[in-house]
Amino acid sequence: MVRTLVTCDCLGSQEIDADGLARATGLEVPAPCTALCTRQIDRAAAAIESGEAVICCRQEARVFEELAADLDRPAPPLLDLRDRAGWTDDTAPTLPKMAALAAEALLPAHPAKSLDVVSEGLCLILGPAEAALAAAEALKDHLGVTVLLDSPPADLPATRDFDIVTGRLRGAKGALGGFEVAIDALSGVEPGGRGGLRFTPPRDGAVSQCDIILDLSGDTPLFPAPEKREGYLRADPRHPPAVAAAVLEASHLTGTFEKPLYVITQPALCAHSRAGQTGCTRCLDLCPTGAIAPDGDTVAIDPMICAGCGACSAACPSGAVSYDAPAVELVMRRIQTLASAFRDAAGDAQAPRLLVHDAHGAEMIRLAARFGRGLPADVVPFELPAIGAFGHAEALAALAAGFAAIALLPGPGADRDAMAAQLDLARAMAGERADALRIIEPADPDALSEALFGETPPAALATPVAPLGARRQIARAAARALNPEGAVLPLPEGAPYGTVVIDKSACTLCLSCISLCPSGALGDNPDLPQIRFQEDACLQCGICATVCPENAIGYVPRLDLSDAALDQRVLHEEEPFACIECGKPFGVKSTIDRMTARLADHPAFAGGERIRMIQMCDDCKVRSQFHSEDNPFAIGERPRVRTTEDYLARRRDD
Repeated sequence: MVRTLVTCDCLGSQEIDADGLARATGLEVPAPCTALCTRQIDRAAAAIESGEAVICCRQEARVFEELAADLDRPAPPLLDLRDRAGWTDDTAPTLPKMAALAAEALLPAHPAKSLDVVSEGLCLILGPAEAALAAAEALKDHLGVTVLLDSPPADLPATRDFDIVTGRLRGAKGALGGFEVAIDALSGVEPGGRGGLRFTPPRDGAVSQCDIILDLSGDTPLFPAPEKREGYLRADPRHPPAVAAAVLEASHLTGTFEKPLYVITQPALCAHSRAGQTGCTRCLDLCPTGAIAPDGDTVAIDPMICAGCGACSAACPSGAVSYDAPAVELVMRRIQTLASAFRDAAGDAQAPRLLVHDAHGAEMIRLAARFGRGLPADVVPFELPAIGAFGHAEALAALAAGFAAIALLPGPGADRDAMAAQLDLARAMAGERADALRIIEPADPDALSEALFGETPPAALATPVAPLGARRQIARAAARALNPEGAVLPLPEGAPYGTVVIDKSACTLCLSCISLCPSGALGDNPDLPQIRFQEDACLQCGICATVCPENAIGYVPRLDLSDAALDQRVLHEEEPFACIECGKPFGVKSTIDRMTARLADHPAFAGGERIRMIQMCDDCKVRSQFHSEDNPFAIGERPRVRTTEDYLARRRDD
């Protein structure tokens, strides 16, 4: 249980309001140190010994971790107040931001989930003979090396310190510790005989496994987003420093590694397909590594290939895929905690802005603080391992929580197209506050400071809210808070919110759409021929339009913020047909009339009796058939089943 914040003004370079922090956080905040990591290291030792303190310094994390190890105590939690709040040219008070950052640091940590990946060091090297053989020579003492060449070189070395094969690589799949490669025209070295090495006859369709692939071919990568595929290393053979770096990295890829589990799935919520008809493909279209693949009616995510970009979680309309490193729930709690703690400390004097960033952005913030103007006092940094997981729901939740503006600072590996699509959706749902959302890409730390200091943010929401639930529920509740008039907001094409429109002149009320709707947005009425619709539940997945035999279904992306979106309404209905025998309503009158008219002159329906059966309900049809002259049920006594004994008896009689 954390009860104390140990602060340091870093040789007097920042101001720490210890009393104000104590009032804002409810924690004990002693007078700030001046040199906590050197002359006052005893105070850090006492804090570590207590096990109830947060040390507000991350620059000297190594010092405090080594101190904790010497004291045989766990490493203390660390909080960076200096770079993110203390070092700034802003003259406005920094206490609200420091209080917000401290409150966020006190949230319970989300336990990380991972699986063990074992690499035994089996390495396949691809590329031209000169570069590949030189790399093999450097790695042979560290890894089990196999070199794959297109053809034997003229000066093939006679060494057996590593394997040399020739062939054509047809394909590869997998990741670190579990690659599988297919090779055609494979020839291996024939170890016997005198003279130069000879090769075995080639054979196609060879399949082999390895732990590491070192690709020095300089050709098209074997995998999409190759930089995100663990265990797959590439370098241009014409660039020796890049080859040397790849060889060095490969030499360290042996042993047991922890592979984070970035996402969790709930297949029951997935709207990918039904009955072989494809619907939602948002995550499949976005995944840069190919880790997501169809798996029946749902999708499957290969945790070994997933690089944790988070785009699938941000785009999933149903919550079937959720980011879990950290969990969506914790991200929402962090946003709300930062906003509420800032507002409580600042009152009405200041409204916060949110700066969402990843590790690259964190380094820019540190450099801007040390060598430049730092961040404005009202800009609260919010670091995520994968900025792509910050989607439209998180952006709307931040505006609804009281942030005046949200800026996204993507790092080099971020999927900017996916981020832009999510931000466009958030802008459409934010209504008049659309301009409060933006992506910034400063060229350097100074440009970052200038972009934030030069911004004039709009007014924050007067009455902030903290919606609960799944991402979809939070997005809707936040949008209602931002648009209190309850408008119907048009959304971009492909948005996961909207209504279904039916061409009533084409629809036959066959109800195929209802039977396959994955979210239950479409329903029927057991007593009347109707298609009912609940707009709030519609994922705009496309399955109903795909299965409609009459092509009568279309979509309008929008967000209806009125209560009407939560209720069922009738999209299409027709008059039921009354059975000509019992009067019971069944089917659709227009359909029965159309069938009767078309079949009236058909020879199979001559005489009118069969036409009458079309106009009967199921019960009356059975009764009519039973009493008819050609009753299919009047076949007499059912023949006795013949047994083996019957056949044997007949054989004896013959």
